[in-house]
Amino acid sequence: MKQIAKPLYIILMIMVVLPIDLIWPGVGVTPAYALFLGLFFAMIFENPYPKFNKKTSKYLLQASVVGLGFGMNVTESLKSGSEGMLFTIVSVISVMIFGVLIGYWLMLNRKTSYLISAGTAICGGSAIAAVGPVLKADENEMAVSLGVIFVLNAIALFIFPPLGRMFDMSQAQFGTWAAIAIHDTSSVVGAGEAYGPEALQLATLIKLTRALWIIPLALVTMVIFRDKSSKITIPWFIFLFILAMVINTYCNLPAWLTTTLVYLAKKGLVLTLFLIGASLSLNTVRSVGLKPFILAVSLWIIIGLSSFFVVMATIPGNN
Repeated sequence: MKQIAKPLYIILMIMVVLPIDLIWPGVGVTPAYALFLGLFFAMIFENPYPKFNKKTSKYLLQASVVGLGFGMNVTESLKSGSEGMLFTIVSVISVMIFGVLIGYWLMLNRKTSYLISAGTAICGGSAIAAVGPVLKADENEMAVSLGVIFVLNAIALFIFPPLGRMFDMSQAQFGTWAAIAIHDTSSVVGAGEAYGPEALQLATLIKLTRALWIIPLALVTMVIFRDKSSKITIPWFIFLFILAMVINTYCNLPAWLTTTLVYLAKKGLVLTLFLIGASLSLNTVRSVGLKPFILAVSLWIIIGLSSFFVVMATIPGNN
């Protein structure tokens, strides 16, 4: 088994980052599948490169977050979310508070519940990727948090468009709802595209606005979870993420360059998730239990229902 594990591990690493989608759009390994592929490997084989896995996943995660900043326009994000800014503030803070309280009630690991809450409140895997290093979460906490978020994120991609049509939501209503209630940007874009062009545009812009909350959340996290006996460690990659957004907005970079940087960042995140998944052991997965899923589903119901009623009451419908 050990002899098979090493070459298979390398093959899977190459496979998850192959640019197949450049030849056949829509085909390729998604972040969710990369994580599940890593988990599947970990359930059968023992990780052959644990030290490499730990170090690479940490720095690749940070580099990927910075690269995603080159796909964000600060001005458009702020404009798109100006009308719903109050609800955005209330929803982000409320989800974080409910997440901490429910996690405490479930007696769930503090960092795991915080990461799941961050992923639900803001932008799924990207928020967890940004907050995790600041939180000094270990690989198991990251994998569990990303796992439950990506499961719900994948489900959302399939169920949200039919629900929108069931309730006869307008393009604007669905785009706003999807951006708030679906965790990850990739599934927000996918659901918006499935519903219509206006829904796609609005969902993407609003989701970018919510993604800006990664910055203050990371800074607040740095203060809350710091060791009081030591100085605060500055998360430099967060400031590089801000710099990337500013450069993308005001420096008029060539489209091919920013597109390439964002594409590579997404591939980096896919590989990171595979590495994180492959770091888990069967014993760790067995010890997780249902609590993380109960927390994630509870928060998803809270944000999904509350945003649905607010959207239906404040945004004009099809009539």
